[in-house]
Amino acid sequence: MRLFSPRQVAQTIQDGFATYRHRFIQITLGAPDRFDQADWLAVQQAAADRIELYEASVTDVSDTLRARVGPENLNADVWKETRDMYLSMIRERTDPELAETFFNSIFGRIFNQQKRTPELVFTESWFAGHQQGVSSQGIAMVYRLTAGADDAFDQVFDDYAFGIPWAQRSADRARIVRTFESYVSPQLMADTDARLEVLKSVFYRNKGAYLVARFVAGTTQVPLVIALVNDDGEVRVDAVVMDSEQVSIIFSFTRAYFMVDVPMPTEFVDFLQAMMPDKARPELYTSIGFYKHGKTELIRDMNHHLVRTDDAFVEAPGIRGLVMAVFTLPSLPVVFKLIKDRFGPSKMMSRDAVKRTYQLVKVHDRVGRMADTQEFHNLEFPRGRFSPALLEELLSSCANTVELSDDTVLIKHLYTERRMIPLNLWLQDAPKDQWKPVLDDYGWAIKQMAAANIFPGDMLLKNFGVTRHHRVVFYDYDEISYLTEVNFRKVPEPQTPEQEMAAEPWYSVGIHDVFPEEFPTFLFTDPEPRKIFIQLHPEIFDPRWWQDTQKAIEAGQLMDFFPYRGDHQAAFNWSI
Repeated sequence: MRLFSPRQVAQTIQDGFATYRHRFIQITLGAPDRFDQADWLAVQQAAADRIELYEASVTDVSDTLRARVGPENLNADVWKETRDMYLSMIRERTDPELAETFFNSIFGRIFNQQKRTPELVFTESWFAGHQQGVSSQGIAMVYRLTAGADDAFDQVFDDYAFGIPWAQRSADRARIVRTFESYVSPQLMADTDARLEVLKSVFYRNKGAYLVARFVAGTTQVPLVIALVNDDGEVRVDAVVMDSEQVSIIFSFTRAYFMVDVPMPTEFVDFLQAMMPDKARPELYTSIGFYKHGKTELIRDMNHHLVRTDDAFVEAPGIRGLVMAVFTLPSLPVVFKLIKDRFGPSKMMSRDAVKRTYQLVKVHDRVGRMADTQEFHNLEFPRGRFSPALLEELLSSCANTVELSDDTVLIKHLYTERRMIPLNLWLQDAPKDQWKPVLDDYGWAIKQMAAANIFPGDMLLKNFGVTRHHRVVFYDYDEISYLTEVNFRKVPEPQTPEQEMAAEPWYSVGIHDVFPEEFPTFLFTDPEPRKIFIQLHPEIFDPRWWQDTQKAIEAGQLMDFFPYRGDHQAAFNWSI
């Protein structure tokens, strides 16, 4: 075995990161062609390939270091010097924060449970205290509004050309101007500093393209997102979004990651956060494809939050699951999910099978209806922040995953998700006159997941959450499967009195068989919300609806999933 110097180790990691970023950018830069050609199947494949690229890259570098150096030769002194060498190599990069995260990932893969200290890894970004922020002009086109909004947006149409023509440029420009002027007053427009800043890179996701911009005048900022679609080979404006809440939903944690060329991630996130101040930086990094760095930012935010607060980790509200133990910190909008050592008797799956379902959701299009997750290994928490009841529960149900020391709780494996109000608890607490729109959204969540070839398996109310925008989102993935793997059946008619009175099914039931007619009593113990739901979504209880959806998927049809259309407009608009 030939020993590497710290500089050679650092160079190996830096080269691996550069290769990863090159491949990431190449996949991303294919997005315009995929949009122009309406190659939606390629869009799905590219999204999955890009997500899986990170772990493959970390594995390649880690395997190289194990083979050429050996972890036994990488002691703390060597690794500290390696870190310093690596820092000097990435200082001139425009994406150094991503490079730091990659280095941390290599450390974690090689050293597993070794404690992470600032001398060994980038527990905080070195660049946070040393970078000089650049003007938004480095990443955005700037349009002065002295000649009016119409001229400014006419120039936007010139500057943002696609490989296919605009369908109705004049009408679309007029539509944008009408919306813009309804949000921006003439007084603001007259400000000497009034300007429109449009990010130079177009955002792509699924069948859509987005121009992301903001109006700025003094201390006033107004977000603007122009949603575009490929309409039979021509670009058409599909929506003009300036409502801050709707803009936030476009960047939701329930959506696939954008394909967008991001030369300077920090500046990009600064721009987006100025548009959406309620969005946390981890979520914004994740939304533009840097989900591993989003994870880094989440841990840093959590550590800072723990210093500022003193509340205790407790079991998350809701019914205890049979597969996962879930806890939260009341002052932090995150839940932590651990796979239990033993599952409830009705759960016939392995630990590895549960992990596969979470990875399936990670790489699949979540269509605004499934919460994104972050997976962690060997995460340490201060023991003093755990309630005694929670520690007792974790040691009872997850003893193989949880280790205690005098001061810390080490959790070897967990997932994080955004905390939501479980739908069953929301219905208990909400006034009945607010039930209907949320129950309607629950039905659409089921239907839209189905159209994306996802069957949730366990569709109980407790497995869905209600977001701050009152959207219903699925978050319990242990029984999830592809819709096309399920056999939807009609309950056979009984042929004898004995069959009619039987407490158990008298007919054969296969492992993949599902009987939608049984859903009403299965999903709702309370007849009042059940009645409302049946009126809103009777198709869900008809096996023929599920079978028709399967046929559409098997025929290669893809449903439109846009995050801005109200009232589920074109909710089942399929295209090849």
